[in-house]
Amino acid sequence: MRKAAARIAMLVCVAVFLVAAWNIASILLAYRQGEQLYTETAAQYVQEAQEDASEPTQQAEAAEADTAQSSALAPETVETEAEPPISADFDSLQAVNPEVVGWLYCPDTAINYPVLQGTDNEYYLHHLYDGTYNSSGSIFVDCNNSAGFADANTILYGHHMKNGSMFAGLQKFADQTYYEEHPVMWLLTPEQDYKILLLSGYTTSADSDAYTIFTQPGQAWEDYLAQCLAQSDFTAAVDTGGAEKLITLSTCAYSFEDARYVLHGVMVAVE
Repeated sequence: MRKAAARIAMLVCVAVFLVAAWNIASILLAYRQGEQLYTETAAQYVQEAQEDASEPTQQAEAAEADTAQSSALAPETVETEAEPPISADFDSLQAVNPEVVGWLYCPDTAINYPVLQGTDNEYYLHHLYDGTYNSSGSIFVDCNNSAGFADANTILYGHHMKNGSMFAGLQKFADQTYYEEHPVMWLLTPEQDYKILLLSGYTTSADSDAYTIFTQPGQAWEDYLAQCLAQSDFTAAVDTGGAEKLITLSTCAYSFEDARYVLHGVMVAVE
C-alpha cells in the first residue's frame, strides 16, 4: 500500500514538473517568435537616414557655423530641429495591418517597434502587429485617444518583457545617467514625424492621473505637466514653454500591486 502511494506521489510530481516545463518552454518560444518578428520587420521596413553628400563644402561649413551660433543661443531649438535618424515604409506596414499608426524608436535601446491603435485596449496586449497571437503583444495607442496623435496627451502601452524587449527598458530611466544617455525618442507617422524630448519618468498606479487624456492644452493640462515634472526620477533639461503635445509611455512595474512605470515626453513636430 505504501509503495503504491509513493508511486502515485512520484507520478504526480513528474506530471507537475512536465506541465511546468511545458509552460516555461511555451513562454520562451513565444518570446523568441515575437522578438524575431519585430527584428525582421525593422530590417524590412525601416532604414537608417542617409546624409545628403551633394551639398557643397562651403554651404556645409556655413550651416555648421550657423548651427554652432544658434546652439550657443538656444540649444533646445537646435535640438528639436534635427531630422529623424530612420525612415519607415508605412505603405508596406499598413498593407500588413492598416492599424499601424506609427513607428517608435529610441537609439541604442530595444525600442524599435511599429505602433498600433485598435478599437479596444485588449487585442494588442496579446497579438503581434501582424495579428499573430503572442504574449509579447504590440506597442499600441490607447483606443480612447484621437487618431493621428492629435491629442495633447497620447498614451502608449507595452509589456514589460522579461527578455528586455518591448517596454521593459522604461524603468531604466529612473537612473539619471541612463536618461542623459537616452534623452530623446522618435515617433514616425504616415503624416508627421516627431522628436520626443523626454522630461519625466516615475512609478505610479494603474488608475492614477498619469493616464488622463487631454484633447488640447489648457490650465488642467499645464497642471498635469507640472505634476509629471514634480514626480520625475530624473531631471531633464527640456524647455516646456510652448509645448502643446505630450506622449506617455506605460508598462508594468512590480514595486507594488498594479504598479506602472510611465515615461512622459514633449512631442515636437519635425519638418
